[in-house]
Amino acid sequence: MYSIEVNNLTKKFGSFVSVDNISFKVKEGEIFGFLGANGAGKSTTIRMLCGIIEPTSGDALVGGYSIVKNSDKVKQNIGYMSQRFSLYNDLSVEENINFFGGVYGLYGKELEERKKWVLEISQLKGKEKILTGSLPGGIKQRLALGTAVIHRPRIVFLDEPTSGVDPISRRNFWNLIHDLAEEGITIFVTTHYLEEAEYCNNIILIDAGKLVAEGGAKELKEKYIKHRIFEIECEPVIEGLEILEKQNFTEDVAIFGNAIHVSVNSAFENNDQLINSLAGSSVKVKRIQQIIPTLEDVFIHLLENKE
Repeated sequence: MYSIEVNNLTKKFGSFVSVDNISFKVKEGEIFGFLGANGAGKSTTIRMLCGIIEPTSGDALVGGYSIVKNSDKVKQNIGYMSQRFSLYNDLSVEENINFFGGVYGLYGKELEERKKWVLEISQLKGKEKILTGSLPGGIKQRLALGTAVIHRPRIVFLDEPTSGVDPISRRNFWNLIHDLAEEGITIFVTTHYLEEAEYCNNIILIDAGKLVAEGGAKELKEKYIKHRIFEIECEPVIEGLEILEKQNFTEDVAIFGNAIHVSVNSAFENNDQLINSLAGSSVKVKRIQQIIPTLEDVFIHLLENKE
């Protein structure tokens, strides 16, 4: 039933606790999102689960194998794509595929069949001799995923796979992830792009090495966002934020791009309160609109109220 079972996993670097006694389970065939800001402990966790680094304490079963006692078995039965492309830029597309196929024990007819599949999903048919370093980021990303799953693993770890890739390439990449999940492959993905978590079946939010929430996207929004949220587009944004933080009808206030998200409490009556609070200042309001909360709203709410 579970592809991954994590039990009291901890990792310390000297006196610094990177991952702090976490436990969770990942079901077979699901897309599991492991989310948090940079430095939250995501990459350290994924490297322990892949058998790359040893935990300070605790253990986990990945595909039925202990990461402490059977790390070699874990490595043989998973796919792994790091946040920095694992491909060799000075090798051609075909040479990279052959290399990773050989690492995973593929040869002859089986390697040729899987090579065709990797070329197809990465849109590189007929371009096998091109140097990998010359590929656009989105194509290189798909090639990296293809080489990570060339041996048909049942569990795939993707560590910040869309970092530095344009939005269209990111969307196409997630379509490919869903195709793999439909084949029954378990996808464990870390990201700090919280909007990507909408694609996941289950989500964990991590902060400073501790798990702060778990559930589906809809479940998390319903559980933690109890108040209405308004998006205010104004300038200057910082001054608008500082004014709204002081109002008795606001619960959480945060900057989102060039706008402000305001969570209002029971003291809020109508939009005029928002407009009047900013009137008399140098802040110019361009737009006020009630919005559906995002996972980013959930994460900010949890971090601001975690004490």
